Amino acid sequence: MNQPNTTTLGGHALPSYLDPAHLGPWGDYLQQIDRVAPYLGSLGRWIETLKRPKRSLIVDVPIRLDDGRVAHFEGYRVQHNTSRGPGKGGVRFHQDVTLAEVMALAAWMSIKNAAVNVPYGGAKGGIRVDPRTLSLAELERVTRRYTSEIGLIIGPSKDIPAPDVNTNERVMAWMMDTYSMNIGETATGVVTGKPIDLGGSLGRREATGRGVAIIGTEAAQRIGLELQGARVALQGFGNVGSVSAKLLAQAGARIVAVQDHGGTLYCGGGLDPVALAQHVAAQGSVAGFAGAETLDPDGFWDVDCDILVPAALERQITAANAHRIRARMVIEGANGPTTPDADDILNERGILVVPDVIANAGGVTVSYFEWVQDFSSFFWSEDEINQRLAQILRGAFDAIWKEASEHRVSLRTATFIVACRRILQARDLRGLYP
Repeated sequence: MNQPNTTTLGGHALPSYLDPAHLGPWGDYLQQIDRVAPYLGSLGRWIETLKRPKRSLIVDVPIRLDDGRVAHFEGYRVQHNTSRGPGKGGVRFHQDVTLAEVMALAAWMSIKNAAVNVPYGGAKGGIRVDPRTLSLAELERVTRRYTSEIGLIIGPSKDIPAPDVNTNERVMAWMMDTYSMNIGETATGVVTGKPIDLGGSLGRREATGRGVAIIGTEAAQRIGLELQGARVALQGFGNVGSVSAKLLAQAGARIVAVQDHGGTLYCGGGLDPVALAQHVAAQGSVAGFAGAETLDPDGFWDVDCDILVPAALERQITAANAHRIRARMVIEGANGPTTPDADDILNERGILVVPDVIANAGGVTVSYFEWVQDFSSFFWSEDEINQRLAQILRGAFDAIWKEASEHRVSLRTATFIVACRRILQARDLRGLYP
């Protein structure tokens, strides 16, 4: 019998194209799956399905630069699982993106979509490029060529990309237009997070940050943390961080610290998140914002706060700094910001971690609303969007909290229990073909 060309790590079969020494976030995801295995019952027979992406596409993205030279960039699109519906997940442009990272992000999308019970599987995409080094015209050419290269596997009923790190409404408009030109008809439903004038949904831009605030409020109530006057520290002040900060401040919290790629600010009396967002839009970073003390970047982890919101990149809270965190609750606005070892340390210290796979699920939930609206060509008001979002997220969080209480496990493991059961139940009902 022919055996697949795999290596093993910690009992996991790894595909031959991964380096066991550099698994990064994919290794974290495998550990998270291990922790949920004892709670799956008879569905556990399908668990290996969760440890392998359904489809991984690596593409070359050649473009002509403004000076006439030709540059090549590496692109990815990974579909982790589509048992419950078409793939769904963002596209990020970052110079350090790897296949293993995109695999993990796609897998977390599978969990996230199932946790809030929207009819999607998990997918993710990325290009190894620093968009700051490209002109606007070059960025458009990269986006359009990448879209053409992955066009084989995306589509409104196959896989629906969305914005992620360093991508936005404009990038989604280019992706939608490129795909539409290639198939010969307008297909607004191929991406979400589009401009309103091209079939985007009201409330989508703020949805991820709004979800962080909604879920954070629910979690705070359950541990008796009063938001009025609560001190919040945020890492990352892009779309997710800035919206989260604004909404938490509106609920009475004080934003005492903010860190991004350009600097780290502290103000015990509270930073104005609206003014700070305006500063970032103009200057590109929080650095130089008036009325705040500048901290050494590493000092961010020592800030005395009630709520910590990591809203930047993955693997920011590790075993090396988890013991320094001085918060009652961590709300994960980013994907995969806490390693499993750090999770254990925070749990032992009594710090509640509200995991990414529910905390930042507001974005994909409103992306689902956008997709539905595009199919029907009937659009809801922003109030309707926000009400539906809050209803779905609160119901999902309530079920997860009950699961955590019943099994006496972390909220992350509880979320994985709920989500993996749904995914594997769909897998079991569908069976294997042929």
